[in-house]
This record gives sequence, C-alpha cells and structure tokens, in this order.
Amino acid sequence: MENLLKNLEELRERFLRIKKSLDIDSLKQEKKHKERLMSKPDFWDDKDRAVDISKRVEELNIEISKWENIEKDITELEELVTIAQKENDISFEEDAHKRYERLEKNFQALEFYTLFSEEYDNSSAILSIHSGAGGVDAQDWAEMIERMYLRFGRKKGWQVKILNHNFGNEAGLKSATIKIDGNWVYGYLRSETGVHRLVRISPFDSEGMRHTSFAMVEAIPQIQIKDENATFKEEDIKMDAYGSSGPGGQSVNKTESAIRLTHIPTGIVAACQTHRSQHQNRRDAMELLKAKLHQKEIQEKEEKQQQLHGDVASAEWGNHIRSYVLHPYNMVKDHRTGYETDDTENVLDGNIEEFIEAYLRQF
Repeated sequence: MENLLKNLEELRERFLRIKKSLDIDSLKQEKKHKERLMSKPDFWDDKDRAVDISKRVEELNIEISKWENIEKDITELEELVTIAQKENDISFEEDAHKRYERLEKNFQALEFYTLFSEEYDNSSAILSIHSGAGGVDAQDWAEMIERMYLRFGRKKGWQVKILNHNFGNEAGLKSATIKIDGNWVYGYLRSETGVHRLVRISPFDSEGMRHTSFAMVEAIPQIQIKDENATFKEEDIKMDAYGSSGPGGQSVNKTESAIRLTHIPTGIVAACQTHRSQHQNRRDAMELLKAKLHQKEIQEKEEKQQQLHGDVASAEWGNHIRSYVLHPYNMVKDHRTGYETDDTENVLDGNIEEFIEAYLRQF
C-alpha cells in the first residue's frame, strides 16, 4: 500500500504540471464570463451570438469536467488507501490496485494534450479540401477525404458544419470548406495539412486500370479577431450572391442566398452556402475570410524567417504527406512519421487519431 500511495503522489504531481501547462484555470474563467453573459436579460436578442456562446459553454463544461473528475478520483483513492494503510486492511489492496490502473489509463488519455504546443492548438478550425491531379478520380477522392474528416469530427463530439461545396461535373467535389467547432480541434487537424495521395482501381475507368489521385487539405485556426480593421477594411471586400447548388447542378436553394466574399488586395476568397439566410451565410463567410487572412499573415512571417535561415521547401503535388493504397494491397502510410496500417477501411471511416498522435509525438 505504501508503494501505491507513492504512485498516487507522483500521479498527482504529473496532473498538476499538465493542468498548469494547459492553463485549465483560464478555461474556468472563460466559462464564468460566458455564463454571466448568458444570464443577462438581452442575451437572446442576438440569436446567432447566443447560440455560439451556449455551444462554447457546453464545450467548456465537458473539457473542465474531464480534469475535475481525474483530480477527484486521485484524491478519493489517496484517502481510501491512506485509511486502509492505517487500519492495516489488506482486503482493499487488490481493488485499490485495479482502481489505480484505471485511473492511470484515463490520465494518459488526457496527458496526450501536452503534445499540443502551438499557439492556436486549442482553437476551432476551418478545413479546406481541394481535388488535385487525377480528374474525376481526384474529385471523388476529395469527397472521400471530406467524409473521413466529417466522421472523425463527429466521433470526437465536435460541432461540424459544411460551409461550402463546389461539386464536380461527374462525381465528387472540386472543393469543400468545413467549419469544426470544439476544444483542441486545430491541435488535432494541423497535422493533416498537405497533399493526400490515393492509389486504387478507378471506378470510373471502364478498363479497370489503376489510377493515382491527389487532394490537398488545409487546416487553419478559427480565431477571434476583435479589431476587424487590423485585418481588412470594408471597402476592400467584394460580395457576390449566388444560388446554392448540389450535384448535377440541381438547385438546392432557388434564392440567391449563397455568399462569396473576395478580399480585393490579396484575391483571397471565402464562400458559404449552408444557410437559407443570406445574412447568416455572409456572417460565416466573413468569419472564414478573417481566418484566411490571419493565416496568410502568419505564413508570410514564417516564410520570411525560413528565407533568412535558407530553408524554403517547395509546395508541389508530388510532396504528399500521406499515401492511401487500395490496390494491389491495402496500406495507409504517413511519409513524415513512417507510421502505417493496412486497415484502410478503418482509416477512411474516420479513425485517424493514431496518425495524428504519431505526428505530434515526432514534431
């Protein structure tokens, strides 16, 4: 029992270090602040803002409760083991060791979050997917990639919303933009930025030949920019309204509610067609545009630093980060980490966490 108490003491020290490094106390303060906003009588006057705040409070409750439960379990087991040791009660020893093993396992799952070290890792994210070389096969591959990330997000319990779809003429997607809200979303998904390569027998080739297709994935953090003028001026934005469309050009919404915003100085475009309301689509498109512009600023600073160090890598389709081979054998391999699996069906069904963990542990 003495060794078990020592293990529990070490576990508590590890817990406190991680709690401090992840600044869990700031999440509690954020929760209190947002709950005060929710208690105001005019809270629901702005419905969109109210919904966003309510969702964020729900996410914070889940995140904070994970850490509070671990701390509670450590304290409770420490007290029980201390009492058993004082009373020389060896009947509790076997059960205590089992409880400790479960506690250690649960803690290791939370300890994973220490791998998130970037500035915006705890942010929500916007994921963009673009079909590359490979024609209709690449467009179909882009849709498969989208499905993989949608399933991954939903399995994590995140709020997933498709902002924009640009469908292919025959099948699949030319491009897609997805907004994913939750804790640590960008921390997980930043590892997915890059080119994804698919090798398979093409379902669109009457001769059943093997084809190679590419899709580009880009994850950017969704951050709150308080001063809009720090990012762009209103006169720099061109807005176009158009009708939302689905596969085959069929009209989803006959009114011109879809919104496309273009930042004239940079040419950066953000679009949203999710809602039937033009106002809501504009709001989401504006949010996306802010994130893209902020990401551009970050990338320009990083590129300047890389040039000073003489380390500039070319961004070409050939520089794929991960290969998904469905013929003549099954394999998914990440070329940055070397991690691979032959369970391709499981990966394409959204179970990509092991690839992400391998990336975070290496980088």
